[in-house]
Amino acid sequence: MKLPMSPPGAAGLMSQLRQEVLSRVLTNSSPLPDGKYLHWDELRYRTPPSGLSIEEWWLSVRLARNSMLVPLPLLDKAGASFMLATPEPVLIHLHHIDRDAAGQIRTPEAAPIHENRERYLLHSLIEESITSSQLEGASTTRRVAEAMLRDGRQPRDRSEAMIFNNYQAMEHIRALRSEPITPDRVLDLHRLLTEGTLDDPADAGRMRLADDVNVVDNREGVLLHEPPSYKELPERLERLCAFANAAEDSSPFVHPVVRAILLHFMIGYDHPFADGNGRTARVLFYWSMARSGYWLMEFLSISQFLRRAPRQYVQAYLHTETDQNDTTYFVLHQLDIIRRSVSALHEYLARKTQEQKDAERMLASAGFLRSALNHRQVALLTHVLKHPGEAYRVAKHQSVHNVVYQTARTDLLDLEKLGLLEKVKQGNAFVFHPAANLDDRIGSLNKVTR
Repeated sequence: MKLPMSPPGAAGLMSQLRQEVLSRVLTNSSPLPDGKYLHWDELRYRTPPSGLSIEEWWLSVRLARNSMLVPLPLLDKAGASFMLATPEPVLIHLHHIDRDAAGQIRTPEAAPIHENRERYLLHSLIEESITSSQLEGASTTRRVAEAMLRDGRQPRDRSEAMIFNNYQAMEHIRALRSEPITPDRVLDLHRLLTEGTLDDPADAGRMRLADDVNVVDNREGVLLHEPPSYKELPERLERLCAFANAAEDSSPFVHPVVRAILLHFMIGYDHPFADGNGRTARVLFYWSMARSGYWLMEFLSISQFLRRAPRQYVQAYLHTETDQNDTTYFVLHQLDIIRRSVSALHEYLARKTQEQKDAERMLASAGFLRSALNHRQVALLTHVLKHPGEAYRVAKHQSVHNVVYQTARTDLLDLEKLGLLEKVKQGNAFVFHPAANLDDRIGSLNKVTR
């Protein structure tokens, strides 16, 4: 990956300008050239306004942004403050996220998503666990990983352990949402995320002990980022936790969503661990969003979008580092990712609702119902279609239909033989779950018996 070109210095450019040129620079001053928050490395390929050189155009942009930038209580490795601006695109993104991620969202069938929480939460936890781990090298297929998480079996290799650990950590932060974050809790999260996945097992849950960790483009061997010294990490983590826990009315005001994004940014910048920094950064982001009341985030997966465009993810970091510590580049990138995640959830809800309706119609008309299934099994399948995340036990089925244990057991085992349920051993008993491809299975049985 090619490193972005650093912008020319504003002070040097201004000292070279004649008065009439400076007047044109100030007249064309805008923080959003062509309506976007462009880095110099992007702007230098565009056509400047009439009467300005490309360097003079950049100067006008930089002057406009300087008046918007606010120093944050977060420092780079040289001790300089990171900066943040809130141009119009940031405000627009935040408006939509405030509306869509903290308010009441309903499924297309008009039921609040809370009422089908487990149905959608399991999907999102699995999605985030798999894609977050794949971003850092996990190579297990989605089918195998999903089966492992749904069945609750132990991981068999390092890739599966990464995904299993991420799933456990995502569940753990739900219990921490009302708690302040501390350095010890960050270390505990890292331990949970990385146990059994590191070259040196002792690195799980501890900060790195040397300056031997850099961010490198593995394909081209380009050094992208050299983190702060390991000696500074305890103090830097204390500072980051103080920022994470700051009251909403603290100064400078940082919008809660932006605060969560900056936590993500700083873990990536500091790289405090030998490995697992990205996973830790994203889990802390989810913790911060949940703590601020953005409850919908636990149903979203940001990593699936980061994985689709990893170059832009890295570039958002590099643009910040090469332009006066301006974190606005990274914030804008992540705000766009969040909004795309919200849109993906809406699409998923609409798709699953339609699939459910189609499956219910197929179930009602399937010929095998009249010959192969009894009324208890039909009732159970109808319930399954409306509550896909639910688990079924023989004792419960026995109680609901007032039959003997063997009859209830046979009902569930027969549905498993047809491929409509899947069974998992839990302790001394079997637990039955809807088949992953239940809709397709009902459709194929309907065709066979038609």
